Amino acid sequence: MKPRLSFRIRAAALALGLGLCSAACPAQAGTLLLGTYPDKLFTVDEATGTVKERIPLESGLPVSLRLTADGKKVFATTITTSGVIVLDAATRHVLTQFSLNTPTDRYRFNGGVPDPTGRYFYTIVNHIEKKVDRYSVSRQEFAMIDIAQKKIVKAVELSPEDDAVGGGWRSPLAISPDGKTLYSFKDKVLVVDTATLKVVDRIDLQKADATGYENVAFGSGVEGLQMTSPNELVSLFTAADPYVHNKVFGLGRVDLTHRKFDFTPIGPITNQISGLEVTPDGKTAYTAATYGATGNKRCEFWKFDLATAKLTDKVEFHCRSRFTLGMSGDGTKLYVYGASYDIEVYDAATMKYEKTWDLGADATMAGMLILK
Repeated sequence: MKPRLSFRIRAAALALGLGLCSAACPAQAGTLLLGTYPDKLFTVDEATGTVKERIPLESGLPVSLRLTADGKKVFATTITTSGVIVLDAATRHVLTQFSLNTPTDRYRFNGGVPDPTGRYFYTIVNHIEKKVDRYSVSRQEFAMIDIAQKKIVKAVELSPEDDAVGGGWRSPLAISPDGKTLYSFKDKVLVVDTATLKVVDRIDLQKADATGYENVAFGSGVEGLQMTSPNELVSLFTAADPYVHNKVFGLGRVDLTHRKFDFTPIGPITNQISGLEVTPDGKTAYTAATYGATGNKRCEFWKFDLATAKLTDKVEFHCRSRFTLGMSGDGTKLYVYGASYDIEVYDAATMKYEKTWDLGADATMAGMLILK
């Protein structure tokens, strides 16, 4: 395996989706927030595993959750009527909720990211307009939603070049601490000026001359962006060597302020590597690796030392056909949840099963937040 590689790039990479935890997430155990079918958010006590609150959403099924940088507000989006919901993170009271859809306009989008003030929410949409004789579908658009006005106040179509980049409107987003730059993780990283919503730079991670590897990409079964500081994102990336094209995975770090990308190859990739959960001290991370499919499927927890970017331990656990990996607020427990009625709890130190919490409702793949 090649030694650690680092290179400066003029723009940065970013955030996601489904299940992204900002630096404002508390380090101690607290309350879990997650989406459930068909139209609710549940809060779960981490100490007991009991459901504390069932918060109804007027706009339907939740598909993403995101904390503001200061941890004071939660932004949720829904797919049923293209809704946006803002909650007070401390009280869990709904501050506002609205749908972007109208009788003649529909918007298709997944998650997004709030600006540092919490006034605006940035996302990628496809705009579907009902005209007299046909429906018109736009290219992907970067959109700025004004929470006070409850509508999109600015939208700019991607150029044909950027619209063709793989990743689509589901690609994760992140924003710089000063709120001036938006990052979209596709097969390339698009760097966007939030004042104009125009792409000002593109980072092609697939150039072998930059990293020593080809096809470096966020995705392809590797998912989960985590904040290790207000300025740094860390995630797993896939890549291939440029000679025999063996696929590998590695740890990628993105400095949002200085636009620096650092990639450390770790080892050969399995069928799928899902999620990356980082402990509050930023020293240890966990992911879930899947081997095989259907009846031959096997799952393992993998533990990483982030300082050395090395895999230090792995333990097999009971597989599910679909699941999301989560972590407790204090970093001592791992959660396996999503597309099911329960949460399986594992001890992070030993990666061994402890218990199952019954939710009494089917959890969506919107991710999980840890609230105080």
